[in-house]
Amino acid sequence: MKKINSVKKFRAVISGLALVLVLSGCATDRSYGGAPDIEIAELEELPAPGVENLYVIGPQQRLEVDVVGAERLSGTYLTDGQGRITFPLVGILDLNGLAPSDAAEMIARVLEGRYLLNPQVRVIPSELPLPTVSVGGQVNKPGEYPVLGRQTLLRVVNQAGGLAEYAKLDDVLVLRTVDGQRYIGAYNIQAIQRGNYGDPAVYSNDIVIVGDSPSRRRLDSILRFAPLLSTSAILIDRIGR
Repeated sequence: MKKINSVKKFRAVISGLALVLVLSGCATDRSYGGAPDIEIAELEELPAPGVENLYVIGPQQRLEVDVVGAERLSGTYLTDGQGRITFPLVGILDLNGLAPSDAAEMIARVLEGRYLLNPQVRVIPSELPLPTVSVGGQVNKPGEYPVLGRQTLLRVVNQAGGLAEYAKLDDVLVLRTVDGQRYIGAYNIQAIQRGNYGDPAVYSNDIVIVGDSPSRRRLDSILRFAPLLSTSAILIDRIGR
């Protein structure tokens, strides 16, 4: 009897230690989906970009760079196919994906000390392109779509022709960069359609990706043979367990 009680106590201790390890793991490991570089943020919604971040520099864009008190450095620059410019004294600068204010800060940093004491730099795009959002994945018409006025996730998905046949409704991502930090919002678009929670705002330069449902594809390929069956068929999906 004493031996049995000792075994029970030992099992209880082991179970308690296991529970502590699980709880401590939940408290410290905030990685998402097994991806060590992605963690869950304590935010209720994606942060909105600042006004200065609604436009970013890209390939083949003409920029007016004004360096106060340094006329030889000021002028018109054209970015190459990768969003880079060749700047006097410095060389190649990669401005792709930067807001004009961020590009100005970069140029000021590389000039400060070696060439100018306190450089004041402004970067002004010669022509502002139409703001767009990129929609991809399981939509009927993937591509770049203009952002005119207030846009939401449902609106841009509808612009892209709506959800495709194999869209995974609970796997819709919105990728956004704010102040150099990349955020990923994961949404259930069916829940949004039902009004379970609000339709999130979408901004210029966002990337929307609608996931794919492999199980629906697999089931569809199986059901193609349904007319050949003389009786009903019951299927077991062991992969989906």
